Amino acid sequence: MKNAPAYRYNVLFVCMGNICRSPTAEGVFRKLLKENGLNHLIGVDSAGTHAYHLGERPDQRACETARLRGVDLHDLRARRVTAEDFERFDYIVAMDEDNAAHLRDLCPPEMLEKIKLFMDFAPEQRVRDVPDPYYGGQRGFERVFDLISAAAQGLFIALKTRLKHENSHS
Repeated sequence: MKNAPAYRYNVLFVCMGNICRSPTAEGVFRKLLKENGLNHLIGVDSAGTHAYHLGERPDQRACETARLRGVDLHDLRARRVTAEDFERFDYIVAMDEDNAAHLRDLCPPEMLEKIKLFMDFAPEQRVRDVPDPYYGGQRGFERVFDLISAAAQGLFIALKTRLKHENSHS
């Protein structure tokens, strides 16, 4: 996000290695913002809590699942969460409770409210975590994409509502 425009909000999606869940969430959310004309107001990125795959492209199975559903992940590369991310991002969205706990350990206390659990934006799904599909088969990647799509929709509505509310008070 270097030299990125000044967005009203910045969202960081986080999983463990930044090659399956969080890049999928980044791609899905970017597409949603673009389709709704809000990509100039909301910045999106993804990162991992661990440095297992730095610089790597997303997992091929995640890329293929996304591609078949109209989402392109080819330009994304894995990176690790940095201390600066807690300053730069308004929403730091963890894919599961383990990664949320790791983020809370790294986060300055005054910024803890920025950390959100992604599936809290899709309560109708009745799951708390987006499961890691890495060691599973293709079905796991499809299920992850479905969960991410539902939660992305909920997050999008929350941010759109927040933007509308701000505009009505300015």
